[in-house]
Amino acid sequence: MKTACLQFNPIQENTYVVWDETGEGVIIDAGNSTPRENAILNNFIIEHNIKPVLAVNTHGHFDHTLGVQYVKEQFHVEFALSRKDQFLLDNAATSGEIFGVKIGAMPSIDIDLDSTPEIRFGKTTLKVIPTPGHTPGHVALFDEKSQVVFTGDTLFRESIGRTDLPGGDYSWIMRSILDRIIPLGEEVKVHPGHGPQTTISHETLYNPFVVEVLNDQVDYHE
Repeated sequence: MKTACLQFNPIQENTYVVWDETGEGVIIDAGNSTPRENAILNNFIIEHNIKPVLAVNTHGHFDHTLGVQYVKEQFHVEFALSRKDQFLLDNAATSGEIFGVKIGAMPSIDIDLDSTPEIRFGKTTLKVIPTPGHTPGHVALFDEKSQVVFTGDTLFRESIGRTDLPGGDYSWIMRSILDRIIPLGEEVKVHPGHGPQTTISHETLYNPFVVEVLNDQVDYHE
């Protein structure tokens, strides 16, 4: 499996293009928000001879969904997102205004990740792992063969996602990290929704939110 990270929009969000040897691929968290960014994404796909078969999102925040409608129309694909995050699509314009970002048309959900255990393209399977906390419907996408997980805004390099936004919950995000992401294995590479790549091993050693729980300094089940 091959992965490219394209950084888009004023929030500096990571959009991932993922494909395998068959040429089929998916676009994860399409955050492209301008004609220039649309062209960057489109040209990359053309240059690498990729055939997108799905737009899939880890969660529904506007900085991760700004480009989904473009992707749906440009590549004639469906959109997969947990319906628990539908309210974020409905309120995207208001959220964008708070951050000074103009919001265009939000996409409709075609595939509900609440009832979809895996995403398939070419010869690749991404396991859908529910990771609520940053948002109610947040998921991680895990490729066991490549030992890669896309964590969206749940787990960052040496940090975690915000839990002070509507639908956020600290105890839930820590449960998601400690009970569902960390057990994937120390060697697993982490591709987050913002910032640089990391590994689960690095986060268990240097992420202060994770370390304080592992050292029993904080009870995340409260």
